Amino acid sequence: MIDVTLANFQDEVITASMTTPVLVDFWAPWCAPCKSLGPILEKVEAAYAGRFKLVKIDSDQEQQLGTAFGIRSIPTCILVVNGQPVDGFTGALPEGKIKEFLDKHLPPAIEEEPEPEEADDLANADPEAALEKLQHAVATNPADDNARFDYVKLLLSLGYEDEAKVAFAPVIAQTGTVRRFDALKRWMDALDFIAVSADAASAGAVFDAKIAANKRDFDARFDKARWLMASQRWTDALDELLEILMRDKAWSDGLARKTYIAVLDIMEQPKPKVADGQIPPEDPVVASYRRRLSSVVLS
Repeated sequence: MIDVTLANFQDEVITASMTTPVLVDFWAPWCAPCKSLGPILEKVEAAYAGRFKLVKIDSDQEQQLGTAFGIRSIPTCILVVNGQPVDGFTGALPEGKIKEFLDKHLPPAIEEEPEPEEADDLANADPEAALEKLQHAVATNPADDNARFDYVKLLLSLGYEDEAKVAFAPVIAQTGTVRRFDALKRWMDALDFIAVSADAASAGAVFDAKIAANKRDFDARFDKARWLMASQRWTDALDELLEILMRDKAWSDGLARKTYIAVLDIMEQPKPKVADGQIPPEDPVVASYRRRLSSVVLS
């Protein structure tokens, strides 16, 4: 459990929640129920093995944060996802109730990811050899969501769109609950959009002309972002989506923000192997664009 103050709130809660849900425990040293709840939360965090991050805020010392979250009594726990509070509970709940609360919002537990050596092998392998290895992994264990994500992502990146759709079909119903599958679906939707709606050779100029005529033509900006996604110009797509978010964060029910997060998920590469107890470094480009998103969302 990490102690959070106003100084590190942005990094430890807002930015962190863009990739992993963050459970914020508002407590105080004098609060007896808080003292009984803390160890239970830590036990649940360990049992959930990285499915959420646990932090605590001393409500006496950090009254500004307590006010921002509307805290009226302690202990109170707030779950933050993608930079926004989504639910919470008050009081020292038993372990079972806490798990019920979390299970309403967290994606289901998945198979363990491949050992770092395997991830590194895939990253460095010849693309066709990597495809064969991933295809075998999916065929051997269809429930291995990590292998399926990597397989479909590699197929799309190599231009094998039909094969990608076939491999994705068994999990298409999970796009509402598995964020990385949602990211793949948005990539495929962008490819379909360009295939049926735009001449790839001239589409960029068409979108730019519309935007030049009206900088708040968010439909044109979003279409341009999808055109850029289809071309795998990821940072350019993120820049266009940011232009929408800076002008209207809630446009089209958060469509720009959801697509931005999807692009980040697609861009992220397997973590490199590090020594026990160390945290693998984050891709500096992905980290930079995550910070930009959180800055815009909180502005």
